[in-house]
Amino acid sequence: MKLIFIRFMFFCGILLLTCSSKAVPRKTTTDPCHAGWLAQKYTGTVFDTNSPVATLVKDSLVPLKNPQPVQLPYVTVPQQLAVASTDAVYNSDLLKSPVTSFGNALACRMAGLHTLQFSGLPGSDGASFNVRGQTPVIIVDGVVTGLTQYDLEEIESVTVLKDASAMAMLGVRGSNGAILVTTKKGIEAKPLVSLTVQTATQQPLGYPKAVNAYDYARLRNEALRNDGIDSANSGLYYSQTALDAYKNHSDPYNYPDVNYWKEVTKNSSMLNRYTLSTRGGNRFAKYFVSLEHVNQSGFFKTVDSNTYNTNNNFKSYIIRSNVDVNITPKLTGGIYLLGRIQNANEPGATTSLILGNILITPANAYPVLNENGSLGGSQIYQNNIWAQTVASGYRQNYKRDVLVNVYLKRTLDELLPGLWIKAKVAYYGSLSESIYRGKSFAVYQKNGSSYTQFGANGTQGNSNGIDYQGRLDYEEFSAGYDKTINEDHGLNAIVLVNRDNSSNGYDLPYTITGTSGRIAYNYKGRYMVEGSWGINGSNRYPDNGNTKRGVFPAIGLGWNIDQEAFMANVPFVSALKLYGSYGRTGWDRPGYFVYYPRFLDGPGYYFGTSAGGATTITEGTLANPNITFQKANKLNIGLSGHMLKDQLAFKVEYYRNNYYDILMQRGNNSTLLGNEYPDENIGKNRYFGWEGQVSWRQTGNKLQYFIAANASTIGSKVLYADEVNRPYEWMKRTGQPVSQRFGYIAEGLYQSQDEINTRATTVGYKPQLGDIKYKDLNADGIINQNDQAAMGTTKPLFFYGISFGVSWKGFDISAVLQGVQNYQVYLGGNYYWAFPDNGLGQAWSENLGRWTPDNAAGATYPRLSYGINTNNHATSSYWLRNNNFIRLKNAEIGYSLPQSLISKIRLQTVRVFANGYNLLTWAASDFSDRDPEAYFGSYPVQRLVNFGINIKF
Repeated sequence: MKLIFIRFMFFCGILLLTCSSKAVPRKTTTDPCHAGWLAQKYTGTVFDTNSPVATLVKDSLVPLKNPQPVQLPYVTVPQQLAVASTDAVYNSDLLKSPVTSFGNALACRMAGLHTLQFSGLPGSDGASFNVRGQTPVIIVDGVVTGLTQYDLEEIESVTVLKDASAMAMLGVRGSNGAILVTTKKGIEAKPLVSLTVQTATQQPLGYPKAVNAYDYARLRNEALRNDGIDSANSGLYYSQTALDAYKNHSDPYNYPDVNYWKEVTKNSSMLNRYTLSTRGGNRFAKYFVSLEHVNQSGFFKTVDSNTYNTNNNFKSYIIRSNVDVNITPKLTGGIYLLGRIQNANEPGATTSLILGNILITPANAYPVLNENGSLGGSQIYQNNIWAQTVASGYRQNYKRDVLVNVYLKRTLDELLPGLWIKAKVAYYGSLSESIYRGKSFAVYQKNGSSYTQFGANGTQGNSNGIDYQGRLDYEEFSAGYDKTINEDHGLNAIVLVNRDNSSNGYDLPYTITGTSGRIAYNYKGRYMVEGSWGINGSNRYPDNGNTKRGVFPAIGLGWNIDQEAFMANVPFVSALKLYGSYGRTGWDRPGYFVYYPRFLDGPGYYFGTSAGGATTITEGTLANPNITFQKANKLNIGLSGHMLKDQLAFKVEYYRNNYYDILMQRGNNSTLLGNEYPDENIGKNRYFGWEGQVSWRQTGNKLQYFIAANASTIGSKVLYADEVNRPYEWMKRTGQPVSQRFGYIAEGLYQSQDEINTRATTVGYKPQLGDIKYKDLNADGIINQNDQAAMGTTKPLFFYGISFGVSWKGFDISAVLQGVQNYQVYLGGNYYWAFPDNGLGQAWSENLGRWTPDNAAGATYPRLSYGINTNNHATSSYWLRNNNFIRLKNAEIGYSLPQSLISKIRLQTVRVFANGYNLLTWAASDFSDRDPEAYFGSYPVQRLVNFGINIKF
């Protein structure tokens, strides 16, 4: 199938090149603020590709007579008439980031959208999304798919929806916000062919730094002494001979010092991308077709002796075809197709296991290779990490995605001018299949002149199977009316019914059905009022009439103040709009038919040796016959404007969202029942915050530039949680921020015996010097669970983005800065604590700052312990770290060849460029050897430096 696909791509590429003709200018739209918010009145611009400044500001600096409309579910709204809270990023800004997931390209470009990239694993390096405290739904051309791994060149825009007015029509999918992906469509113009070739170098940004063998050995001796383990009766201590050998590297086979991270990983890897697209059409048919191939290699080392690949590589092949046709003067239709193939490869031991073993294997565990060339290891450490990387076989994963989206639209002007109807059908299929070809290996430990073998050589594991198989079909019928009456009264309405049916593997289908609508009215474009609603629900609720369907209404108001007569005397204000919305939205979390009682097979019992046995029946989690969807009441108020001949633009919004009927388990449950209680709709939370954006743009004949900034806060509060009985107020979750951490409040380390004698005692533990001391909140002289309280900051999360760009005589440069404040993380476990895994684990560079009598005042880590220390490793504020950081997220420099030169060879544009991603980071000292986004030992986030060329003809 892969060969057929490649041949098809090659054929399409030849066809597109053959069909190309003389270059013509084309019109596109973008946004100088990288946030889509600049335009309430002027968003897009006419763009002449012959301009030498095309590569930077493209179409963003000259106002359009018809600004880019706001994308909402099922409808588009003119910018000047929009009252919903939305932000958008357009294609030209997305392409500045050399990434494979559009989520990574959105970082810090829009207010209200917070992204974090937790991993740099090829094929799985997409950022997480957070819209005003919630995880949004992803909608591609009107269909909920969740796809984020995309050809960025096929995306026209990405819009984030945030308030009730924008989300009401989604009904039970409206509470968490949404990300709308709109792909490119055809245009009425001669064919425009675009070819882009890019190659990037990837470098891991940070990984926990393990100590060397000498430091490990001496620190472990210190930990053993601290725990009072007798050196005379213990073989756990390292002798002075061993310490000297580790320090001097005099006997690397008997006293190894191995940096496993450097042994199995490379300093850099490659990412190559090739994209070919064409766009054009006439008054009968318009089309956009795109082909892309991505080849992203991982950072594991390989050996030439293998006839197969053991690196963690990722390859993808994506084809997009969007065609719109005017079937008759009143009937139009379209078919949008997406095909995607993703192939991933990794060592047989798996990438996650190898990285996990790096975290728990000390530098002196074994040599990579023994003196006789065999694999090093021991009875305790049989996980030779080098062998796991290159000698454990391989695993392959194949993913296939197909998305088909078809519509027909008919105007009914003969019945009523402005009336139309539309039918839409979509299908999405996804399949993930894995193949495993594993190999076992033996490790050998040297004992004098001989070796002891652990494990077996040559055993091969072979398996394959379906990991995931999903299907979705979507049907929609809508009718709308759009009319301006007597040039003063604008009326827009839409009503639709839809059905969204999906299935995952062998599960029964999950089906959401219902109706929704929107009615909007404006008077002279000055005053706007709109009402929207959704009435829907899913098939996984009991059909009792109360929980099957929900009603989710919203109302929005807007006032274009600049249209008032009194603003005529304020010439420096060109646009000023006050707007707001309030409404109820829903979120569907039904579980898998949890309203049914369930009885499952339990353990078997046998009677004697020949009497046979019996299988017991166990009752599952209690059923909840009253389960329903979660809900939220959302308020949004905003003010936006343009001043000083549209050079200065701003926008500020306040939101307050009250979530209720949140599913949670009751805290006051009785274990006497002998069963688990179900989730019930009883929780209440509130999210609130501010979002602000401002930009300045300057145009000129040769020099053009812009600078823009956005900032957002996300605060939260638990309004009600059915908690267990807590005797003190500081223990209660109600009133605290959502997901607030609770634990002991650390007050430094014990520095004297007098402190130990006079402070509260710890239940079941006798403190020593260098241990963490905790605050006795109830002053009862005992440290126990009653002294746990909210720990760390309770301030709202604050994040921001700053972008700027300059263009001059064909040269352009732009950059984006990302910043996060009031962001704390909890450091602990295998990637931070010394000697985990019952004392056999790793030690880290941070552990060198441990408490000792000589380092008492400057200690940054408690005294060392061998294994888990119940006092020091208890959940406490001591392990919280500020993770505020500023990052140069993206930068690009480019040059467009003069039109006078390239027109001679029938080319429209030729642009060479270099861009980078995650280029520089300024973070707290606690993250000197780690990345602030992926700090816990997962596949590290990558820095990318990319070079490319784009040719249009």
